[in-house]
Amino acid sequence: MSSEGRRAFGARVAELRRQRDLTQSELAAGIGRTASWVSQVERGIQPVNRLDVLRLLADGLGVPLHVLQPEAPGAGGAGVGVAEDAAPNDLDQARLVISGHSALDVIIEPREDFRTDLLPGLRDEVERVWGLTHGDRFAELSKALGSLVPRLERAVRTASVEHQSEIHGLLARTYQALAAAFVRQDEADAAWLAADRAIRAAELAGDRLGVFVGVFRLVHAFVRLQRLDQAEHAAATALNTLARHAEVESTVVEELSVVGSLHLALALVHARAGERSAAREQIDKARTVAARIGVERNDFNLEFGPTNVEVQAVSTAVYLGDAGEALDIAKDLDVSELSVERQARLSMDLGRAHVQRRQFGDALAQLLKAEEIAPALVHSHIAARGAVRELMLMAGRSASPELRGLAERSDAMG
Repeated sequence: MSSEGRRAFGARVAELRRQRDLTQSELAAGIGRTASWVSQVERGIQPVNRLDVLRLLADGLGVPLHVLQPEAPGAGGAGVGVAEDAAPNDLDQARLVISGHSALDVIIEPREDFRTDLLPGLRDEVERVWGLTHGDRFAELSKALGSLVPRLERAVRTASVEHQSEIHGLLARTYQALAAAFVRQDEADAAWLAADRAIRAAELAGDRLGVFVGVFRLVHAFVRLQRLDQAEHAAATALNTLARHAEVESTVVEELSVVGSLHLALALVHARAGERSAAREQIDKARTVAARIGVERNDFNLEFGPTNVEVQAVSTAVYLGDAGEALDIAKDLDVSELSVERQARLSMDLGRAHVQRRQFGDALAQLLKAEEIAPALVHSHIAARGAVRELMLMAGRSASPELRGLAERSDAMG
């Protein structure tokens, strides 16, 4: 980039920053750079040539890449031919956000300058993050978190004491969403880190149930890492502590949701370990808790209720190799009111059950249905990709175009 090009680019950055009412320090904090770096970019001194840095800067400014730099590869400008919505549907940006500390500047120079009028916007953004998570819209989620996490981390350190508890709570919920998304994208190491941060933030918020929700997310990260001993220890310890309180008739429904979800998490651990009776015992305990609640709820974004328990029971049966039982449980399930992720998960597990029974047509139909509902789930989930690969082996050279297409999209050809 020539010196004239750098100055024009810097002027564009400055204009976009002012349009968003951001200071140089706020923009720098949102993208993990220093205010001095932003200042040098805007004055045309610091070149920005790397595509990943351009994308990071575009995310911080809240604009598409082609608006910031039309000539960038993949920006969708003239002669490039790559649409903006063709961006990878992954969590690379989110991984970068948690790969370090997001508020180093206020650690070095402590201050209290948080604007309380920003709180409503932060609340709305956290709600949106969970909507994206439940919808398996990971590319949008990653972009949203690129600025939200640093802003929350800064806010909790610069707000007055009276607001810190709420912001810690928002931060806990955000990290919980990150942990859930990382698990679904098979990024278990990042999920572990996000869950641990969620636990800490919930504790600082004084949210005792939020701490247990963080443990729930941690259990799923351990399962994905195949650390089943750690997963069992974390889930059992949390249940032993919380379940005693849940036996009281007056237990609040939010606490019941957490207890029931931990039973389901422990059922998954036992299923992955091949411990059939222990897994079924936990499913039955979750059913008992769900019966006390009586309806589908989404306390702490756990999606716990009678129907969700049966969806998890199907998944548990599939992991245990009990395909017939899984299909029987699912026979009369109506999941139309559940989240996109849960609907897709059920179809994916039914596809796996049909694979186990060598029911080729039914398996492909369910996996294609799951892909239609939530493509990212099928394309990234190890079990789903394994089922597609198994179908390809079963079909051999006679594999249909539909199956070959699914295998290619899932990267399951190898």
